[in-house]
Amino acid sequence: MKILLDECLPLRLRKQITGHDVFTVDYMGWKGIANGQLLTLAAAQKFDLLLTVDRGTLDQLPSNLPIAVLVLRVKRNSLKGISPLVPKILATLANVAPNTISFID
Repeated sequence: MKILLDECLPLRLRKQITGHDVFTVDYMGWKGIANGQLLTLAAAQKFDLLLTVDRGTLDQLPSNLPIAVLVLRVKRNSLKGISPLVPKILATLANVAPNTISFID
């Protein structure tokens, strides 16, 4: 699966999402791009999923966009706060479908 980590996530999280092709918004040169446009760019580049903590993304998911969104609901947006969720993230990735929104608490 080709995954895009939103710029609001720690860059080092990329290394913990094993078994997938994981890119960051920064690496793609898309830093500062609004969520709706970011989703369109990601879909055009054949990304399967956007991983984010930004719930504002939900309002900008077009109904026909072939990309899934996985939203992490965390108290701290840090590697220390997110790392405990990695097993749940990996399990969710195994079952995610295009044009869906999933949440992990």
